[in-house]
Amino acid sequence: MQDTWGEVERGCDEIIPGAQFKERLEAAERDGTRLVIKAGFDPTAPDLHLGHTVLLNKMRTFQDMGHDVVFLIGDFTGRIGDPTGKNVTRQPLDEAQVAANAATYEAQIYKVLDSTRTRVVLNSSWLNALSSADLIKLAATHTVARMLERDDFHKRFNSQQPIAIHEFLYPLIQGYDSVALKADLELGGTDQKFNLLMGRHLQQVYGQTPQAVLTMPLLEGLDGVNKMSKSLDNYIGIDEPPNEQYGKLMSISDELMWRYFELLSFEPVAVLARYRQEVADGANPRDLKYRLADEIVARFHGPEAARKAHQTFVDRFSQGITPDDIELVPLSVAIEGIQVAALLKEAGLTQSNGEGIRLVKQGAVRMDGERIEDASQLIPVGNEHLIQVGKRRIARVALKGDGGDTGESLS
Repeated sequence: MQDTWGEVERGCDEIIPGAQFKERLEAAERDGTRLVIKAGFDPTAPDLHLGHTVLLNKMRTFQDMGHDVVFLIGDFTGRIGDPTGKNVTRQPLDEAQVAANAATYEAQIYKVLDSTRTRVVLNSSWLNALSSADLIKLAATHTVARMLERDDFHKRFNSQQPIAIHEFLYPLIQGYDSVALKADLELGGTDQKFNLLMGRHLQQVYGQTPQAVLTMPLLEGLDGVNKMSKSLDNYIGIDEPPNEQYGKLMSISDELMWRYFELLSFEPVAVLARYRQEVADGANPRDLKYRLADEIVARFHGPEAARKAHQTFVDRFSQGITPDDIELVPLSVAIEGIQVAALLKEAGLTQSNGEGIRLVKQGAVRMDGERIEDASQLIPVGNEHLIQVGKRRIARVALKGDGGDTGESLS
């Protein structure tokens, strides 16, 4: 049980109550029973990044131990909007947005979880059935004073920022999910601690054995400072191309590498200890970073894609070779050509014209080896170009004047 408990504790911030849950886990192992392990995800965005997989990895640990892992999609709570960490009232999503995002989640989570051993549930399946009287009964289980103990509510109240009544319902309804599922353990980020503890409170109110709570830290993004976030552009998406994933993982600092190993790798704790010893004995951290990138890219794209991404990285960055197997992408643009910022977007190297303008100003864009200094520069049709953004993004395009937009609205 010692090794098993080490994997349970690995990387986590808190287990509440730790000793009691360990006893519960040992009893389940002895008796051959399965604990209900729950984690909830609000479908507020269509794509998952490696920060989201920190919880998925821990769920996989319990799955491999034989327990009943429940991936809860908060399609009902997503329409309320999680107020956690917000200094303004969050705009709820409409049903169509929630449904579309939830569908993409189901397609992505099985890159980590075993599809044959994962129970996917929507909390609308029981929350839609609650009557007005049920909601009033639920609201009566907590006080406004206790709600205002929550850090984000407390700060907003003291700064006279509005708090809508429905925001108080969010932690209550998330807690009620644990009642509906009879959860034995709920997982969540450190920012969700208040909501997770609400589940323990409500289970007691409804006569159930209160669940344990396990919180995981929020994974730092590529900058090593802020939590991984698409809005901060410091993320690694699980659906990003293999070369992009590989390059980003190799770009992290040597210090951040250990954090990623602990929270993202499936290597046992003993193996990670051996890696640390190898570095202490003089091994190059870069070689261990290769192992991390190999593992992560293989998980999301398969071993062969990881092998090719590894070789591409070595060729491109270690030996300074531009790989010959970059696919030539034909682009149809206006007959007079296309501006650089628009071309970057069309080539899939940036998400928007604005991002392209910013990267050009930063000196991060090269075309055919020459640095581009003007994002509005018009690139004529009829030629092939090798475009590079920073060290990791590269594309080969052929411009044909078959129509399209020049991007002349750029400023």
